[in-house]
Amino acid sequence: MGDIQTGFILSQIALHATEAAAVSCAKLRGFGRKNDADHAAVEAMRDSFRTAPFSGRVVIGEGEMDEAPMLYIGEELGAGGLKADIAVDPLEGTKLCANDAPNAMTVVALAPAGGLLHAPDMYMHKLAIGPGYPAGLIDLDVSPTENVMRLAKAKGVPVSEIRACLLDRPRHAAIIDELRKAGAGIRLIPDGDVAGVFWTTETARSGVDIYFGSGGAPEGVLAAAAIRCAGGQMQARLAPENDQEIARARAMGHKDVTRKLTLDDMVPGDVVFAASGVTDGSMLAGVLFAAEGAHVETVVWDSFSGRKSRVRSVISA
Repeated sequence: MGDIQTGFILSQIALHATEAAAVSCAKLRGFGRKNDADHAAVEAMRDSFRTAPFSGRVVIGEGEMDEAPMLYIGEELGAGGLKADIAVDPLEGTKLCANDAPNAMTVVALAPAGGLLHAPDMYMHKLAIGPGYPAGLIDLDVSPTENVMRLAKAKGVPVSEIRACLLDRPRHAAIIDELRKAGAGIRLIPDGDVAGVFWTTETARSGVDIYFGSGGAPEGVLAAAAIRCAGGQMQARLAPENDQEIARARAMGHKDVTRKLTLDDMVPGDVVFAASGVTDGSMLAGVLFAAEGAHVETVVWDSFSGRKSRVRSVISA
């Protein structure tokens, strides 16, 4: 099967999965029931994959077998065909959906089998920028100040015109303080660090130039898929908090848990990334329910062909 055809098949599967999940959980926006909203997204996404024309295996999902009812790591889905890795965040921003707050979305990355890093469920330090910059511009091993200065120089603007994005967490206080002293602007987000990295890929739309900080490792791989498709740059490092997590990482094949991970480590080959809006946000409109059906906006990026699509669908709800 040719690469272009592979990308097309995976793009259609990813599109249908994120759309179905978005419509399902959007019905629960604003009711404060984040677990119910997440469950609705999981069920809809799983049903979509179950009948899709591929042989998929979940490498990043809702948890380990026996810990999650659906979309657990190792679960096999599909009606048969192309063997593929599945990475999902059925509802990125469960609290955002529960509160009907901006930037909740549904996310999928698909790659041929072996094409996505198996990331353990722990923290990961992340650093990302979008496309259009010299290779090797950012480095996780230099200071946040140095990274924003390099970026400002490459962009041809003062540091004051660089906008960094971080999760609003106490663990990021030192980075936030340093960036503000350096003169950079900061967007703090309550949840959703796939979205934070995703925003760097379209700075003109989102207003975000660079992403810093630690969040979930599985979400880091999903974000890396978006960066791969967009042609951006990303580095990461696992951040285990105890011996148990170190052992868990090694059991998943990470012999050196302190190693800096490149984009090639996280997404070594071609990949498809898709995200559908649940609530209105910086990159996507939320689901709109109307008489004719549910209006859903989705981005589908396919690195096999280099195609970046923005799809607006009307789906029976």
